[in-house]
Amino acid sequence: MLHHCSAEEWLEPDAGRLACPVLRGRRRRNAPPLPDQLAEADAQYRVRRRERLTRTRFTQWMSNHPRCQVVMEACGSAHHWARVLGSCGHEVRLLPAQHVRAYVRRSKTDAADAAALIEASRCEEIKPVAVKSVEQQVLQQLHRLRTQWQDARKARICSLRGMLREFGIDIPLGATRGIAAIREALEIADNGVPDALRPYVCEVLKEIGELALKAKGVERSLRDLTREDPTVKRLEQIPGVGLIVATAMRAAVADIHRFPSGRHLACWLGITAKEHSSGERRRLGRISKQGDVYLRTQLIHGARSALLAAKSAACKGLELDRLRRWALETEKRVGHNKAAVALANKLARIMWATWKYDRDFNGSWKHPSAAMNKTA
Repeated sequence: MLHHCSAEEWLEPDAGRLACPVLRGRRRRNAPPLPDQLAEADAQYRVRRRERLTRTRFTQWMSNHPRCQVVMEACGSAHHWARVLGSCGHEVRLLPAQHVRAYVRRSKTDAADAAALIEASRCEEIKPVAVKSVEQQVLQQLHRLRTQWQDARKARICSLRGMLREFGIDIPLGATRGIAAIREALEIADNGVPDALRPYVCEVLKEIGELALKAKGVERSLRDLTREDPTVKRLEQIPGVGLIVATAMRAAVADIHRFPSGRHLACWLGITAKEHSSGERRRLGRISKQGDVYLRTQLIHGARSALLAAKSAACKGLELDRLRRWALETEKRVGHNKAAVALANKLARIMWATWKYDRDFNGSWKHPSAAMNKTA
């Protein structure tokens, strides 16, 4: 992976410089460290100097460099280097890689990437990525491990389902039902499953159980790490937002105040309508699906759970708050799937308000101005 950086000294306006190294993440075995491309520019963003430093020399060079502004491409290990350079007294900005790519001229080289970062740093429309702390990255990596183990568990269950189907044994859908059906099939001696295959099916079932235990262990670790976190506690009060969604949001969003409103957070998550408008004609389509795929998926799953819980409570005759009533009315109007996505959008906005204003969840909350207008 490529890692780009630029720096501007905090000196006189005419003495400002931009340094832009490119850190490579892959190299051949037993090969010397790959060099880092570095470019310096003045306060008018004109490149004045180019260097190629090894990673060790780059760290030493930045440690001895005067206090400056560092602009880096947000890619692999970028948050680590941002913390390292920040500890040296530099101000670090991370720019999204997909926006920097548009500034690369002609062929793609390390020098061209460095110059592209210098040009991209001039654009105020490119919003920088917030630097994550070590604690946030720990939560994020735990979520990734949990997802990998869950995917491996699903793959083994599907493999056993297809394997036994070759011998005329149908396994129902669903992990719990499927595993139970596989165990029942192994207990029958004359169901057509070859004896040479049975011990290996048992081994795969054992692996499935171990993978499930590992995923549960990650959930316990998430609970232990966020037990004293007031933000996670408040987010868990929201229906459809459990431990997984709350900790994933805590890990992904470094600073909730970066979002001016809940709409900006929902747009960042990719659960707002994709627009294709021109002139006076406005066209809104499906959701944009931008941003973090994992976080958006978990939030929509949580919204589905909250919607089903609201339907169950309504069938039992229980009193529903304003949020749940709105979700059920939306489901009647547009259907279950669209209502789940709409509820996920609303939950994202509620999470923003709960987090930013440090208040507990209230499903019947109304804005004071709306209440005053209704009274008037």
